[in-house]
Amino acid sequence: MADEPLVLGIETSCDETGVGIVRGTTLLADAVASSVEEHARFGGVVPEVASRAHLEAMVPTIQRALKDAGVSARDLDGIAVTAGPGLAGALLVGVSAAKTYAYALGKPLYGVNHLASHICVDQLEHGPLPEPTMALLVSGGHSSLLLSSDITSDVRPLGATIDDAAGEAFDKIARVLNLGFPGGPVIDRYAREGDPAAIAFPRGLTGPRDAAYDFSFSGLKTAVARWIEAKRAAGEEVPVRDVSASFQEAVVDVLTRKAVRACKDEGVEHLMIGGGVAANSRLRALAQERCERAGIQLRVPRPKLCTDNGAMVAALGAEMVARGRAASDWDLSADSSMPVTDPHVPGRSHSLPQSHSHSHSHSHSHDHVHEVGKGNLYS
Repeated sequence: MADEPLVLGIETSCDETGVGIVRGTTLLADAVASSVEEHARFGGVVPEVASRAHLEAMVPTIQRALKDAGVSARDLDGIAVTAGPGLAGALLVGVSAAKTYAYALGKPLYGVNHLASHICVDQLEHGPLPEPTMALLVSGGHSSLLLSSDITSDVRPLGATIDDAAGEAFDKIARVLNLGFPGGPVIDRYAREGDPAAIAFPRGLTGPRDAAYDFSFSGLKTAVARWIEAKRAAGEEVPVRDVSASFQEAVVDVLTRKAVRACKDEGVEHLMIGGGVAANSRLRALAQERCERAGIQLRVPRPKLCTDNGAMVAALGAEMVARGRAASDWDLSADSSMPVTDPHVPGRSHSLPQSHSHSHSHSHSHDHVHEVGKGNLYS
């Protein structure tokens, strides 16, 4: 255990300030401060509000993670941070914090990809990822099918959403139904008491000439909204449970069908599902059913690890350290549209202020740190 890399990960791509600490593939701490309630009255995430919330939560959340893990910041072998994709301002808060801690502590810095992190987090639950692994990532900002042959260096996109992501569609339909924000959990709850076959909502991009692995939920969203409007215009009561169940079924039917097809086409025996929508109970159940029928091994992390968190960033950072990948440079910046083909941002000539690599010596001097800052950084 002691020989495995101890890495702290920082995630601030959207509205969660996540800080995780892992040793190898073992999760030691997963601290999250969410600003979702501050966005609820706007019906969606407000970037400026998210950035300010990250600023306020960053130091306390890092301190909580270190305490939960029972480790000192000096013990770390590296610091990983989401460099993209995500909201630019929110990402910058995390990147700035990670650079500050890494530089002050004399530790290597790893700017990693948000999507690759969502795949890698499954190692904390089910052990090392099989190579290759097919990944279906579904969240408020992403619906992607990715083929990972090496999570640190080789992630290939097979398909993605061409309009609304699955999570976005859940939020918008929840808004039309007056169920609040975020929409995913509440629709999942109502759907359990509804009939998924009650209303025949469309399945986007499932025709013979459509892109095999791409997704589209805009047409579905519009169809559901119009169905609800027609009911209201006729003075009829909207069957919220049946609408929720039928809408949810249309989404998860397409997601699982395309994911299983991609596994078969590529000859891949393992499917991993991640991202916030992977917490959806019907998606998990239908994916399990279809994977069993197709002879595919399904891997889905527990719901808390599916939503944005620092543990997933730490997991990918630990894998970077373990495989000897190059650390990032000190001029690492946030990239709101960082492609998934870049699992991390390797540096050109990374040099630490004090040479430190995979060592737990506390004897290094830290002359480059202003005395006034030491108390905060090392606590």
